[in-house]
Amino acid sequence: MTLRRAIILAPAFLLALAPAAAAQDRNPQLLERARRLMREVPLMDGHNDLPWQVRTGYALRFDSVDIAKPQPALMTDIPRLRAGVVGGQFWSVYMPSSFARHNAARAGLEQVDVVYRMAERYPETFEIARTADDVVRIHRSGKIASLMGLEGGHMIENSLPVLRSFHRLGVRYMTLTHSLNTDWADAATDSLQHGGLTRFGEEVVHEMNRLGMLVDLSHVSDSTMWDALRVTEAPVVFSHSSPRTFTRHPRNVPDDVLRALGENGGVIMVTYVPSFIHQPNVDWNTARAEVRDRVLQATSDSLAAVDSVRAWTAAHPQPLPDIGVVADLIEHARDVAGVDHVGIGSDLDGIGATPVGLEDVSTFPALIAELLRRGWSDEDAKKVIGANVLRMMREVEAVAARLQRQLRPSVAQIEVLDGWETAPPWREPAAMH
Repeated sequence: MTLRRAIILAPAFLLALAPAAAAQDRNPQLLERARRLMREVPLMDGHNDLPWQVRTGYALRFDSVDIAKPQPALMTDIPRLRAGVVGGQFWSVYMPSSFARHNAARAGLEQVDVVYRMAERYPETFEIARTADDVVRIHRSGKIASLMGLEGGHMIENSLPVLRSFHRLGVRYMTLTHSLNTDWADAATDSLQHGGLTRFGEEVVHEMNRLGMLVDLSHVSDSTMWDALRVTEAPVVFSHSSPRTFTRHPRNVPDDVLRALGENGGVIMVTYVPSFIHQPNVDWNTARAEVRDRVLQATSDSLAAVDSVRAWTAAHPQPLPDIGVVADLIEHARDVAGVDHVGIGSDLDGIGATPVGLEDVSTFPALIAELLRRGWSDEDAKKVIGANVLRMMREVEAVAARLQRQLRPSVAQIEVLDGWETAPPWREPAAMH
């Protein structure tokens, strides 16, 4: 898109800022009905990046950011978690996929430690959960069941023993890739290198099935989605993705994969990320990037590019979706995959902007109330709230119990299965022997 077209489109951006959600009646009866359902079934959010915010903004220290008190700089704190009636949270164990290969596991372990220290610091609020039954028990006790998802297969450093170690610590899903390919799987936002999963990548999925760890297909390429669905013996999850029908972003899920997900028994947890779910936001990002690129091509002056982007952004406010857009996506996923295969994966504290009406963790009841306003039954709403995820977790646990009776832990190595060219880091030069 040219800069001239972007400027012409600016009025459309401004119109998009007038949220339909603002015109919707926030019916107190519907909100209370939503909260009642969320007290019956734990609200399971598939993805929250608070641990990363604690790492990057507060030096890993909860005494630097006491989330028992309101934290306006964050989207998550305990008062708002309580207001949002959150019952179960998958906390993201995240480290950028560009992180040095042989330090990624260490960084992942540090993020696991953040979650454990949070539960220890606030024991009246959080408790670590490992199974679906744990989630139900913790929810009934009045606490928030805290699970962990490893966001990026690069953090196992091509090692199934490292994968098993993360599982022993309580990690219950692993996103096979993040933004870049791993040595064994293709990512959605990188060039196709493997054509999906390599032989070692297939072994990773097999071992996750045996362990009872959810195979998370958010961030992976379409070919990796299909390979994982072909290989897995258990339901898979998209922890924070949305249907591709409305916004053709590679991070989204095409309808044919959604149909296969329904047959697999998995769940797509619909995300809030504006650039994935709102075409005006995609166009706005494209136009802003073109402003930057034109200045850099003309002057190679990065500071001038920053100033130009800042000025353009001030003149063209970011268009944001509203709560109704997220409800539309949930309904589309329901229509294609089935009502038993939809959940919520917000990505709060991992995104810079949110849909209007879904600004933080306190707003989950408003989203459920919107579904109820559209005529959803209590039983179907409870499936989206968390019953679908709990059912999926129990099925994954049952597959693991069966496989553990049949199979020993895999000792597969990427060097053997894939003929990996890089020598293992522990191999010393021959002259050392």
